[in-house]
Amino acid sequence: MLRRKARRGQGDSVLDVPDDPLDAAQERRVRAVLALGGVPQTDLPDGVQQVRLRLLERAANGQEAPRDVSAWAAVVASNLAMDWHRAKRRQERLGERLAALRQSELPSGEDTSLLSLAVAQGLDELPDAQRQVVVLRFYADLPVRDIAEQLAIPEGTVKSRLHTAVRALRARLHEDEVV
Repeated sequence: MLRRKARRGQGDSVLDVPDDPLDAAQERRVRAVLALGGVPQTDLPDGVQQVRLRLLERAANGQEAPRDVSAWAAVVASNLAMDWHRAKRRQERLGERLAALRQSELPSGEDTSLLSLAVAQGLDELPDAQRQVVVLRFYADLPVRDIAEQLAIPEGTVKSRLHTAVRALRARLHEDEVV
């Protein structure tokens, strides 16, 4: 690795300050390899920095500088391009899995009607106090604090009633084999 000697002030203390490990031509070559490898223009500066970082890490670990830094940097850039594509494929597969989960979670029109009817029947069977907090929470979309204020009851009571009501509705839906 190239190093330059820098003098501070008038004293004889000499510091080793590393030069940029890539010169302009090497940086252009790294950018070209990354671009040809399919890395988008917006990610090229990050790729160049990764190559610099790996070269600096080699020096920090006491390894010798590569004999041909330009060739070494091109190989590292090529590997980074492959890593970029692998990460992109992973993201795409994850997106596909999430989309498939969303599709499987969405019931059909007939299933939705059946579920709505079962929930309505389940709500009718709940005690008035539990039905009231369920409707305010899930249909009016009020937070627990607002429900407590509206009904003039403690927040803990609202939470308790919600918990009991949801458990009863869930049991009813499982019992009727709707869910």
